[in-house]
Amino acid sequence: MGLLVVLIVALALTLAVRQQRARAEAAFPPEGRLIEVAGRQVHAVEAGSGPTVILVHGAGGNLRDFTFDLAGRLEGRYHVVAFDRPGLGHSEALPGTPSPTEQARQLEAAAEAMGLGPAVIVGHSYGGAVAMAWGQVAPERAAAIVTLAGATMPWEGPYAAFYHATGSWWARWTTAPLISAFAGKRQIAASLEGIFAPQPAPPGYVDHVGAALTLRRASLAANGRQVLALREDLAEQSARYGQMRMPVEIIHGTADRTVDLDIHARGMLRLLPDANLTVLEGVGHMPHHADPEATVAAIDRAAARAGLI
Repeated sequence: MGLLVVLIVALALTLAVRQQRARAEAAFPPEGRLIEVAGRQVHAVEAGSGPTVILVHGAGGNLRDFTFDLAGRLEGRYHVVAFDRPGLGHSEALPGTPSPTEQARQLEAAAEAMGLGPAVIVGHSYGGAVAMAWGQVAPERAAAIVTLAGATMPWEGPYAAFYHATGSWWARWTTAPLISAFAGKRQIAASLEGIFAPQPAPPGYVDHVGAALTLRRASLAANGRQVLALREDLAEQSARYGQMRMPVEIIHGTADRTVDLDIHARGMLRLLPDANLTVLEGVGHMPHHADPEATVAAIDRAAARAGLI
């Protein structure tokens, strides 16, 4: 009898997870094109004309974070390309736990397939690590780099429990499906409130960003594994920053409680003395929403320093 109950619960949970995935993908279908790279799809949205700006989102996100506002601010003067990182949004996962370097190689291959030229690579949060890795993987493409609250340096301290509950080896069959099946809009809104703090999320952002895509079990697992591996990945990656020669613009808020200003932004500045750091007073982890004008200005500076404009 006990085994039967366990089987019924497992089947019900499996069905709930599948239904969540179907609802998320129906509500938030791909906004752009799907590019095949080594047998795996990469989702990209592009708009505008001019020098290319490539946008790379952070952990737990997707390219809709940029199509909400920033891409529209840029597309009048730039050819804007936003990618979903591997395993998130509508880009297929890579095997194992891909490092920022491996993700940068996948996105670089997609950029090559799209025929893109030299670009300003803009990365938010975890995407900042990918942007810096891209500058090492393909400096001929990464003419300049802009990090927005970028996670770019190794740090000390524990990971948030959420990442263990989604990315650990035991999570796939325990906590991850429970989160996938039962987290709702209220939990999503509360999570985003913490990410944006002390600023509020902009009106309409929760409905636009498609956070339900991240709540798919496979995406939860991919995101959790990537974050849990990031500290060691950055220890290796940051050792090569001093060899990078392209212009780098860094934007970071003093109130960011997700990615520390001193560890990441100022830490990277010590390795890249020619980089330019813009500190935004009182701004949290979403500077491109809190101060889009400063963000666009940093992208303009990067493009000018690289000779793209």
